[in-house]
Amino acid sequence: MTRLFRRPAKRAKSGEEGKGGQPVRRAVRSALHRAREDIQVVCDKDPAVTNPLEVLLYPHVHALWLYRAAHSLYIRDHRIAARAITMAGRFISGGIDIHPGARIGRRLFIDHGCGVVIGETVCIGDDVMLYHLVTLGSVGWWYDATRAPGAKRHPTLGDGVVVGTGACVLGPVDIGADSVIGAKSVVMASLPHKSRVRPGQIVNRPSKGDGQDRPVPTATPRPLRVADQRSAE
Repeated sequence: MTRLFRRPAKRAKSGEEGKGGQPVRRAVRSALHRAREDIQVVCDKDPAVTNPLEVLLYPHVHALWLYRAAHSLYIRDHRIAARAITMAGRFISGGIDIHPGARIGRRLFIDHGCGVVIGETVCIGDDVMLYHLVTLGSVGWWYDATRAPGAKRHPTLGDGVVVGTGACVLGPVDIGADSVIGAKSVVMASLPHKSRVRPGQIVNRPSKGDGQDRPVPTATPRPLRVADQRSAE
């Protein structure tokens, strides 16, 4: 008996159709790989972790993952949607405020996390660690108003930098790789790599009002010890 309805013959996928899903698959694999890195770095650096599943309850993980989604929208000029996602991340994480325009490298660890502020033009390298109440911000709107549109207003942190509890790094300064910035310190000048800023120290910019610029009290570069890492907390 002749069939009135026949199944359409399967067509071989053309080159364009076959390649259409590859960027999506690559993006998903990359996101999963980076998520595993985020979990692993917490397991490596936080002795309180006894099970990797605990890390899924760490507030900074949710803030970081939502930041990445917001950043992808931000660079496509979907600013309102990006800020909405950022606001959700701030609410879920208990106060971690990451601007969607910031550029953040791999394996960032924000210990405890509450009260951390990361500004729009911040650049963070790989394997950076921030403690709670850290501010990576600008020196003030009155300075920023004199800058050219789109100029950098926030700091750049090199790979492996550690910023201690309550520390502030302000302005378009460069913090060299593997530096340690102690708790409650204020840094407003660039530092070379492997610098150590003592807890409570103020590293200021030169003054320009009296015609005699004061030297910038930078930290002395030296190899880091275990004690130096602990003092950052």
